[in-house]
Amino acid sequence: MKIRRKETDTKVDMQMSAMIDIVFQLLIFFLLTLKIVPPEGDFNINMPLGAVSQQADDTPPPLDLKVRLEANEDGTLSQLWFGGRSLGNDFPFCFERLNAEIGQIAGGQQGFSDDLEVELNPDYNLHYRYIVKAISACRGRMQGDQQITYIEKIKFAPINQPQ
Repeated sequence: MKIRRKETDTKVDMQMSAMIDIVFQLLIFFLLTLKIVPPEGDFNINMPLGAVSQQADDTPPPLDLKVRLEANEDGTLSQLWFGGRSLGNDFPFCFERLNAEIGQIAGGQQGFSDDLEVELNPDYNLHYRYIVKAISACRGRMQGDQQITYIEKIKFAPINQPQ
């Protein structure tokens, strides 16, 4: 007995050119509607730039808030300077004195001043923990559960590598 196939079992052809056209249209649609999200985590730390910027003559010059961190041969803190004045090297108390000095300049209990900027100038071989302590001391202090911000703008002076 011969089995006949039904005529409904025909092979289905897919139109690939139409499918490729739809895929490209979707791709173009999503590329054109993409919104780029700005990066998170703005720390407001200004790194040194290649050239010195020119200031307008009518603006008063900013206060000279420079913190110098000198290192011993082994990378420990040798001396902490603020504005040309020595604050000692008795870690962590020298950073508490730095925080108090910055607090007096920034306005004491009032806190944050947006026009002040601190420049950190650490030695090349200084341990990183001292630099972080200096940033924390310049930034502000904690009062209970609340942080009081003194200065938000912190920049680094160019670090010279020893010869």
